[in-house]
Parts: sequence; structure tokens; C-alpha cells
Amino acid sequence: MARTRVVIVGGGFAGYHAAQHLTKNVDHDEIEIVLVNPTDYFLYVPLLPEVGSGIVDPRSITISLPGTLPNVRLVLGNVTTIDPDRQELSYDDPEGNADSLSFDRLVLAAGSVNKLLPIPGVAKHGHGFRGIPEALYFRDHVTRQIELAAMTDDPQERDARCTFVVVGAGYTGTEVAAQGPSFTETLAARHPELRDQPMRWKLLDLAPRVLPELDRRLSRTADDVLRERGVEILTETSITESTEEGVTLSNDQFVRTRSLVWCVGVRPDPLVESLGLETQQGRLVVDKHLSVPSYPHVFACGDAAAVTDPHHPERLTPMTAQHAVRQGKLAARNVLASLGHGTFAAYRHRDLGFVVDLGAGKAAANPLHIPLSGLPAKTVTRGYHLAAMPTNRLRVAIDWALDAVATRPRVQLGLVRSGTVPLDTASPELPDLRSERANAEAEANPGGEARS
Repeated sequence: MARTRVVIVGGGFAGYHAAQHLTKNVDHDEIEIVLVNPTDYFLYVPLLPEVGSGIVDPRSITISLPGTLPNVRLVLGNVTTIDPDRQELSYDDPEGNADSLSFDRLVLAAGSVNKLLPIPGVAKHGHGFRGIPEALYFRDHVTRQIELAAMTDDPQERDARCTFVVVGAGYTGTEVAAQGPSFTETLAARHPELRDQPMRWKLLDLAPRVLPELDRRLSRTADDVLRERGVEILTETSITESTEEGVTLSNDQFVRTRSLVWCVGVRPDPLVESLGLETQQGRLVVDKHLSVPSYPHVFACGDAAAVTDPHHPERLTPMTAQHAVRQGKLAARNVLASLGHGTFAAYRHRDLGFVVDLGAGKAAANPLHIPLSGLPAKTVTRGYHLAAMPTNRLRVAIDWALDAVATRPRVQLGLVRSGTVPLDTASPELPDLRSERANAEAEANPGGEARS
């Protein structure tokens, strides 16, 4: 007798915890669990800024899917289409081969990608912070800019290479801007030529304050820390154009820079809208059990799902890890209920607060909505991250300890090139090698057709 197949699309916070809940609660002789994901790891995204600034090794925040999800069949690939009527999906494997997979139950946890705005030059010159390739590129890029600045005698070029613009003062942008000054100061210390050269970091946002999602006291804490480190905060400001020479701000000021870090926010994976089902704000409409109306065998969770916030019925739950984890577990429970194992449950979750790591012993946190700053906030923040990680806690703790007593690695490896981490991509967790290859062939064969 064939086993019932449950397919999970996406191995992020929602997908990973859905798979984890299922594998602990099913009879594997009756139910087969398949996880389709572009990589063989779950990425602990909140620590990406620390990877980008050289504090944490990238392998420390990548959790092996085969190693931590026993009895879950991993299928490496990018899902391209889903047919809920035929109960089948298609995907491309890492070598570009197309294949398909049938399912009895589907959990769509495709996650999110960089949010783009129609601003000239941003897609070409900006880089996001959603995956390991982008974080490694950022680390190499910043290192390279400091080294090139030391090589030039042109003061304008030196200033441009030592100026870094971060757009978006949410969690990621604030953490990147907070970590940046100490990183560039460490790099510049190796070069006598840069002894008197200022390292300029600018943080822009259209909101009236940094971290607009948080309590005003936490926002002020982060603002104070950033200003102490010399970060120039430009609220109610964005950019109107980006070029190779710099960016034009919405106040018409032109800033010479070679570094544009785009942290404006995220949007649901484009796969969601390609289904042709009802969406809200780009997210798949689901009922209180996270199943799709008219398709009770299809469930969605995390950033892919339009889940009504039970405490604020007029809006959707935010696209945060906190909600994704709990929705992933609930989707798994309700999948089992739909198969006759257990009972259905509606989504219920009260916001437990947030943590923002500001580097160098600083943080802002409101656990259980109790505002904290300074050492207590730092302790809670790091404790939260260690508790939230499925494994690799010791590795991360060792990385933090080494950063406190040793000098960070200060070399650029050149493993990730700019063209392989485009801002406009549906898969920020993978380098876009095909796009890079096409660009290289176009440069080598101007006016001709690129070879396939």
C-alpha cells in the first residue's frame, strides 16, 4: 500500500518547523514527508549581519536538513509550478534538470525575497541581505573597498569607497549599520594611508525613526547607539537613483559611494502569486486552520500565507520568524488532523517581543514587552538566538567568544562576485551563476548573441 505523501515547499523557519513537527508525530510506515528546498540547510537569518561583518562563520548559522530531520526525504530544487488540482508540482534541480513530484498534502512555506521599489539603478547597484551569498559578498565587498581606498591618491574616490549607504532602518538594516563602523575601522587600521580617513555610514528610511515597528524607547536606544558610532541617520529620506558613482537622495543630495545595501524589506516568494489562487498583499489567503479555501489538501504558512493576526483582525501577522515558526508547527498539526490524526486548531499567538543586536556589547530588546537596553538587552538577545537555533549553538557561542578576544579575519576571498547576487532574484539563498555567465559572455561578445 502506497504511503500518503506530505510535501513541504521551503526549508525556512516555517517549513523547517513544519517538517520537524511532522517527523516527530507521524507513523513513517504510513506517511512520507518530502521537503523541497534549494539548499540542504536551514538558514538562521537573524545572524546574517554578524556573518557579513566577520563575527560569525557562515557554517555556524546553517543547520543541516538531512542531519536534523530524520526520516524526511530532501529534494534539492527550486519549485517552478504547483498544480493544486492535479496535486503535482514541478521543480528544477541544482543542475537545471526539470522534474515533478505528486502530493497528497502540500505545505507551502516558500518564504520571502528582497523587496524592490521602482527606483532607477537599485536593482543593478544594490545588494540585499537575505542569504549566505549576499552576506559573504558584503563582507568581501566592504573589505575590498577599504583596500582600494588605501591604494588611491584621489580624495574623492577615497571618500566614495569609504562611504556606505544602508537603505531601510528595520531589523536587518539597523543591525548592518550598527555592525558596520567597527568592521570598517578594523579593516582601515591595517592601512597607514587611511589614518585620517573618516569611515562614513549612512542609514536611510522613509519612516520618522529607526526600527519603526518597535516601542519608541527601543527605537531611541538603537538611535543613540548608532549615533555614538558615527552613523548618520536620515529619517523620512530614501534614494531616487543609484549609479556607479553614488546615490541621489530624496532631498536631492548626491552621495558618492560604491556601496548600496538594500534592506527595505521583504516580499513573498513570487511562486505564491504564480499559483493563480486568491492572495492578499502577495500572500496566499488561508483560513484559520492555515488551509487554502477550496483546496483543503493545501496549507500555507509563514511569509507565504495571509494569516489574520488574532489580536489585530484588521491586519495580517508580520513576516517575522516568530510567527513563521508557530505557523509551521500549526500547519503540520492540521495536516495530520486532515489525515485523521488529532484535531484541527486555529492560529493563536501573542507577540513575545523582539530583540535587535547592535554589536559591541549593545542591543535593544523587549522580551514579554519589557523594554531593555545595555548589558541586560545584550544578554537576552544572545540568549534568545541560542535558544531559537535548532542546533549549532556551541559553534555560534564560540564565534562570539573568539570575536571578544581575537581579531576578526580581514581578508577578501572573492568567492562571491557581484553578478551572482542580484537584488532582483527569487532565490537569494543561491548564487545566480547563470546570470553571471550570461553577463560574462555578453562582455566577451559585444553585439553578438550569448551562447546557451
